Amino acid sequence: MPDHADAGHNIGTQSEGSLHAALKMHVSQPGDRFEVPMRGFVVDVVRGDTMIEVQTGGFASMGRKLDHLLIDYHVHIVHPIAVDSWIHRLDRPTRKSPKHGCLHDVFGELVSVPTLLDHPNLTIEVFLVRVDVVKVEDPAMRRRRGGWRTVDRRLREIVDTHGLRTTDDLVAMLPDGLPDEWTTKDVATLGGLPRRTAQQMAYVLKANERAVEVRRDRAGAHYVLR
Repeated sequence: MPDHADAGHNIGTQSEGSLHAALKMHVSQPGDRFEVPMRGFVVDVVRGDTMIEVQTGGFASMGRKLDHLLIDYHVHIVHPIAVDSWIHRLDRPTRKSPKHGCLHDVFGELVSVPTLLDHPNLTIEVFLVRVDVVKVEDPAMRRRRGGWRTVDRRLREIVDTHGLRTTDDLVAMLPDGLPDEWTTKDVATLGGLPRRTAQQMAYVLKANERAVEVRRDRAGAHYVLR
């Protein structure tokens, strides 16, 4: 992790989560500027004409900021996906969550802005990470989530990174062995993915005109690649 002499004075705000701050430090380089006001928005890291945004939440909330920045700057989005999580609560020992993320979960964010990678000034870097999830008791959430609310996520380890620069990179995430004409069931079965993820992949590829729906039957929509 970078150890910049000036970074400690510029990184970290009261509203910034630990995971966000840790990834921001990890991707930073000497000479970078942090939390820079740009056209009515605040950019996490500025490196020359490149704007680096660490996006731990959904992509949909970035819409207006991207509209303003992509006109003149290259925007590099850093997005973490937790492949493993450890849950910390005061009422029980730390335990490992049964939920596991994977690279393909990025399609769950892209469905809200499916043509994001169609812009030549934008790239995405997915960080597959292991995290500690800190929860506190919140009676107001008792009915919906058992009464415990997530207040922070802390980086344990970066497992891997994957760069997404064009829609070719999205097509490359389809599993090997797909027939020329395929369904989302084929994608789910061959890729070992949930059907919902396969449907999100098809939606995003179709929005980018990389998958074309050719017919429908009881198995659902059939697609071919372009």
